[in-house]
Amino acid sequence: MGLIEFSKLPVNPLVGADWKTFKEITKGQHVAKNKRGKYLLTKVICRLLSVTAPIQERRYNKVLADWTLEHDPVFILGHWRSGTTFVHNILAQDPRFGFTTTYQTVFPHYMMALQGMFKPVMGWLMPSHRPTDNMELAPDLPQEEEFALQNTCPYSYYNFWYYPERMQEYCDRYLTMKDSTPEEIAEFKEKFLKLVKISMWNTRYGVKDAQYLSKNPPHTGKVKTLVEMFPNAKFIYLMRNPYTVFESSRSFFTNTIAPLELHSIPLDQMEKNLLRNYVELYHAYQDQKAYIPEGNLIEIRFEDVEKDAMGLAKRLYTELSLPGWEQARPHIEKYIEGKKGYKKNQYQYDPRTVQLVNDAWGDILGEWGYKRL
Repeated sequence: MGLIEFSKLPVNPLVGADWKTFKEITKGQHVAKNKRGKYLLTKVICRLLSVTAPIQERRYNKVLADWTLEHDPVFILGHWRSGTTFVHNILAQDPRFGFTTTYQTVFPHYMMALQGMFKPVMGWLMPSHRPTDNMELAPDLPQEEEFALQNTCPYSYYNFWYYPERMQEYCDRYLTMKDSTPEEIAEFKEKFLKLVKISMWNTRYGVKDAQYLSKNPPHTGKVKTLVEMFPNAKFIYLMRNPYTVFESSRSFFTNTIAPLELHSIPLDQMEKNLLRNYVELYHAYQDQKAYIPEGNLIEIRFEDVEKDAMGLAKRLYTELSLPGWEQARPHIEKYIEGKKGYKKNQYQYDPRTVQLVNDAWGDILGEWGYKRL
C-alpha cells in the first residue's frame, strides 16, 4: 500500500511533463474551483522538475539518437478494459521484450538521468493497486505508454483525463487522428520513436534479439501511422464482451480518472462520450488494419485468453512468428500460474446498460459474435 490513496492524489501525472508540453496542454483550459489546488501544485512541481529535463536530452543525443531497433515492435491493441493489460503482462515475462515502465509513464524525461532519485520516491508514494480492477502497481512494472507520450507531446487523447469536456475533440484529433494535422502526426512519430528507444535502453538495452512490446489502447486508432513507422510490426487485437467493456469503462472513468481531472462533466455526458468514441475507435481500426502485412495481425477474444492463457500465448508466438517461445515459456507459465487465484470484477448488466449498449454498439456485438441481451 502506497503512502497516498489513489482517490486522494494531490497532483496528476502532468508533474512529469516537460514545461513546453505542460503549457501547451493546459493553455486556455477550464480548471474548476475545487481543482485549482491540484492544478497549481502540479504546475509548480512540473516547473521545478523541468529544469533538469535537458540532462536526459543531452544523454539521449549522445547515446541513443542514432541507435536503430533490431526488431519492429509488437503492439497490443483494443479498447480500454478489453484485457490488454493481462496480455501485456503475460508477454512481458519474456526476457526478450522491453517495455515502458510505470515510472517512465509519469517521468519520461528522467529515465537516463535522475531515475535513481525519483523512482524510489514514486514507489514510496504511489498506490500499490489500481482502484478499478485491483491490478498491481509498481514503478518497474510494464505500463501502457500513452501517459509517457502525453508528457512529451501535447497531442494525446489522454488530455481528456484532465479536461473531459473536450473528450470527443481529442478523440477525433489524437485517437483516430482523422482531424490531426501533418505536423501533429510528424511530432507524434518523432516522440514515440524516442520513447521506444529510451524504454528499450531502460529495460533491455544490450539484450540479444530484444524487441519492444507495446500495450496502448490509443494506438488502436493509429494503425496506419504505426505501420508507416514500423513496416514489419506485429499486432495483437483484443475483443471483449461489449456489455462488460461498457460497465468496466464507466467504472474506470468514475473511479480512476476522476481524481486526476481538472474539471468534471455529468455522468450521462461521460457515458455518451464513451459510447460514441468506442464506435469511432472500432471503425478507425477496421479501416486501417488493411495496412498491416499478411501474417502480422492476430485478433482474439479476451474470453479465450481467460479460458486458456498458456495456449493463447503459444498461439501468439506461432502465428506471429515471434522468436524465443521455449525460452519464454517457463517465465510465462509461472506468471499465469500465479494469477489463478485472482478475482476479477463481476458485473451485473442492468436494463439501462443493456439498452445503451444495444443502441450504440449493437452492430459490433453481432460482428464479434457476442449474444445480444
